Amino acid sequence: MSETETARSSESYWADFLSETGRAEDTPLYDVFHFDDNERDADELAALVLRGTKRATASLQCEYGDDSKRAPMPGDLSVVTTWAGAPVCIIETTAVDVTGFDDVDEDFAAAEGEGDGSLRHWREVHEAYFGRVCERLGREPSDGMPVVCERFRVVYPER
Repeated sequence: MSETETARSSESYWADFLSETGRAEDTPLYDVFHFDDNERDADELAALVLRGTKRATASLQCEYGDDSKRAPMPGDLSVVTTWAGAPVCIIETTAVDVTGFDDVDEDFAAAEGEGDGSLRHWREVHEAYFGRVCERLGREPSDGMPVVCERFRVVYPER
């Protein structure tokens, strides 16, 4: 799917959401995104959201600010896509907490719904992923790096 097709597809999906849920046309859209930095994981994580297993996601605080977008806030609406850009669902952010990497707890790890849902698994996969993010941003990862812990719910399609 080309970037233009992706944008058109997401715009159409967003318009359907607004129409079918009776929301105003000027309802703000926070983001259109896929999870992770590779196709296999992006598509698998989107499927976990649809199944209701994945109800949270994490990012690094250093990814926001300056010229980039702001961090998510409760009430934000986003279109989740596959790696190829096909819309999968719309989520609403319900809570956001910023905590050090080493302070992320078992409850949040379980809400992310990845792997076996354990904190050990969460730390293992996120240490690797955040390491790649830090490398891309020219930063050094650390145990205390601020992590944006976002919880969400699927609002479209309704289950």
